[in-house]
Amino acid sequence: MPKMKSHRGAAKRFKRTGSGKIVRARSNKQHILTKKASKRKRQLRKSALVSPVDAKRVKQMVPTL
Repeated sequence: MPKMKSHRGAAKRFKRTGSGKIVRARSNKQHILTKKASKRKRQLRKSALVSPVDAKRVKQMVPTL
């Protein structure tokens, strides 16, 4: 049987923490930043955890996670 291929788009977007949870970047930080408050933009730099429901799907797409 051939090797399983991971979803390359997902592999670049998600990482695993030491405890095994999956981390993602926050959205809304690419463009149209002038109307967003500095506080909001600063908070968007931080990473967020993937919800447990979605984590199952991410693990299917990237088996190495």
